[in-house]
Amino acid sequence: MRLFVQIPCLNEQATLPAVIRAIPRRIEGIDEVKILIIDDGSQDNTVEVARQEGADYVVRLPYNQGLARAFMRGIGCCLELGADIIVNTDGDQQYRGDDIPRLIQPILERQADIVIGDRQVGSVAHFSWVKRLLQRLGSRTVSVLSSVHIPDATSGFRAYSREAALRLNVFSQFTYTLETLIQAGKNQTAITYVPVRVNGPTRRSRLFSNIPNYLKRSTATILRIYTLYEPLRTFFYIGGGLCGLGMIGLLRYLCFWLIGEGAGHVQSLIASAILLIIGFQVGMLGILADLISVNRRLNEEILYRMKKQELPLHEDHRVVVASQYGGSGTDA
Repeated sequence: MRLFVQIPCLNEQATLPAVIRAIPRRIEGIDEVKILIIDDGSQDNTVEVARQEGADYVVRLPYNQGLARAFMRGIGCCLELGADIIVNTDGDQQYRGDDIPRLIQPILERQADIVIGDRQVGSVAHFSWVKRLLQRLGSRTVSVLSSVHIPDATSGFRAYSREAALRLNVFSQFTYTLETLIQAGKNQTAITYVPVRVNGPTRRSRLFSNIPNYLKRSTATILRIYTLYEPLRTFFYIGGGLCGLGMIGLLRYLCFWLIGEGAGHVQSLIASAILLIIGFQVGMLGILADLISVNRRLNEEILYRMKKQELPLHEDHRVVVASQYGGSGTDA
């Protein structure tokens, strides 16, 4: 059983040493623990520090591509290198490495394929009340949309079984945390969570510049991925709402028409007709989108099967692949 701990990094030379040192190299039920660093176009000495601290593999992206792409690049590399379990953690030392055994336990016991580290946001002292409120609201929204109860949906401290990792597809360039949960919920992947501890802040978040920007981008990501997996329901709600407004306007006109004042309210009839037509067209678009969604799911299944056939590599091939990542070791 091989565990890979991947750490997406952007200019983390100050905190990365402590993150790597905190990762346990011996865990009950695990034969090997490997550390993989994804350098997302850092301008400091992140790569050199990673190698000095004993990271087994370092993947260097030529320029900053964003957290979501760095995360998926790491997942792909871990799978190629033969990972059975993949743990993702941050390079800013927010999460505690000694919680990794607790995080992967549900996977080892075959109780889940994805495990989320619950920071218990309400009890984190250095989180502002605004951040706590937004975290709770966002987690509840994602839980409803994914049909899976996750109290800390934005936590980046999470573990994936090989099976779950093979099915991951991230379209967003912003963050993977929300998208992967909704995707996993819609694919009926077994998800659970375990309480984890967090360290104090070491720097400000680089994922977003301010809360309004984070809200805008997170909302767009949630709407996009939900529409991708539930197009008929999404378009039905929109089209139904428009048709409902159209019916209200039509009833209003009929009321005036019955009392002999219909001539003065023709605008209500016109507006109602427009709303009803648009609502009907949106409903038709929903049917087309649902048909496209079925085809996309078939493509995802084909992609999953292709990955499963291609990724189990021979041991000597893994050595060659590992050397391409510039790691400090050659064993895979």
